[in-house]
Amino acid sequence: MSSTQVVHEEVSPALLVEAMFAFRKTAAMKAAIEFDVFTRLAGDRKTAAMLASELGCAERGVRILCDFLAVSGFLTKGGDNYALTPSSQVFLDRRSPAYMGAAIDFLGSPQMVSLLLDDPAAYVRNGGSVGLANVAPDNPVWVKFARAMGAFTGVSAKALASDVATWSTPPSKVLDIAAGPGFFGIEIAKVAPSARVVALDWKPVLAVTQENATKAGVADRFTFQAGSAFEVDWGGGYDLILLPNFLHHFDVDGCIALLKKARANLVPGGRVGIVEFVPNEDRVSPEFPAAFAMVMLATTPRGDAYTQRELADMAESAGFRVVAFKPLPPSPASLIFLE
Repeated sequence: MSSTQVVHEEVSPALLVEAMFAFRKTAAMKAAIEFDVFTRLAGDRKTAAMLASELGCAERGVRILCDFLAVSGFLTKGGDNYALTPSSQVFLDRRSPAYMGAAIDFLGSPQMVSLLLDDPAAYVRNGGSVGLANVAPDNPVWVKFARAMGAFTGVSAKALASDVATWSTPPSKVLDIAAGPGFFGIEIAKVAPSARVVALDWKPVLAVTQENATKAGVADRFTFQAGSAFEVDWGGGYDLILLPNFLHHFDVDGCIALLKKARANLVPGGRVGIVEFVPNEDRVSPEFPAAFAMVMLATTPRGDAYTQRELADMAESAGFRVVAFKPLPPSPASLIFLE
């Protein structure tokens, strides 16, 4: 574009107002999920009066909530009837295998809301926050995280396991770092029947990991190691080490230290599987990975959303020679394998 060209842009406060009122969507989503509005509308069309009767709620409250959900793109409205959008059907109907509504229990928790909204100027000024990173290992928030955020990791876990399923030699010993709900290790165990999985996380969280592994029928091939990934002995001899949604919590030096430890614990020819939100080099696209850096600013001392170049540089500094990136649709995350 030449310097003489003029870009015509509508001057409007709409974007500003939407940003200042963004917490409305979080509030509406918390209420809708608590009342199972989306599940009650699955495969059906209902009026506010019908929903209010089912829920034992005031019709006025249900009408205003559903109208707001329609305005926000989560419901459709025809006459007085509300129905699900295709995306709400997949991700917000509790009976769907891709249900993600449980994540609101953590993302909308008092701890997270407080971290983001109480004093944002402070974490901008400091370049980070004490955040959840320094919460005691036995704090109940980590169990809440594991139970709630499994909804976010399920799709990525299946996609990673699908890739592993194509390997000519399946992994026989796997380490799942910060296992949380355990879905990454569980999905690997499903596609590699001979694999033994070591799940590493805080002790209270590993109870959730074990519970999910038992439900999946693979708990007999799991062992559990409590502690910090930086401090405990990983044991070594791994064909695959998983670092899903973990590196973004740390600065570059911390990430390199973890990757060096991972490399030292691999067998020859072993791989590290990383799942991350990876923005483009411009750091403002794609939208979700780029915006995720703001969450890390508010909730960690030095975490960030790292670009492909930055992740590749970290891997090289840790001694890896092969770095392969793949998208993980429909998730906004990327899969990175290191060798």
